[in-house]
Amino acid sequence: MVKEALSQRPDVIIVDVGMPRLNGLDAARAVKEQDPKIKFVFLTMHDDANLAAAALELGKVAFVLKHSAGSELLKAIEHVLRGKRYVTPILQPKDWFDARAKARRFSKEITPRQEEVVRLLAEGRQVKEIARLLHVSAKTVEFHKREIMLAYSFKNNADLVLFALKRGLITDTQLE
Repeated sequence: MVKEALSQRPDVIIVDVGMPRLNGLDAARAVKEQDPKIKFVFLTMHDDANLAAAALELGKVAFVLKHSAGSELLKAIEHVLRGKRYVTPILQPKDWFDARAKARRFSKEITPRQEEVVRLLAEGRQVKEIARLLHVSAKTVEFHKREIMLAYSFKNNADLVLFALKRGLITDTQLE
């Protein structure tokens, strides 16, 4: 997506936040590094104010839910072309300071150790077993798991497994 976007030199790119391989936020960052003039409208089915705040860290962008895209998409495009931000009204957090702080955590990359913990958890291993395999305490494993769950707004272990699949940390054959 990055090479294609840069070769087309568009004014606005409409991007799905949840793309395979490189998520929409990371793809937009890569494009912006090479051409900061390109504007972005993010579409998602996730009504997560923290995700919206993470998108806003990229500057004057728009964030629209897919189910309301028909009514809001043109408005969002107009806003970003005029150098303004747009966030679907449903996702306006009451305290943007907290949302932005969470967004910074959301947008950061996980450490190699956190990646190992996610992979092993996604494989179905227990915390004590992971601690033994990584030569750390169970509390350290729980700490890494909690940090990842908070940073990515995961609600349960299934979200963690999906994250591991999307990141290529495990394959779907490992889940059989």
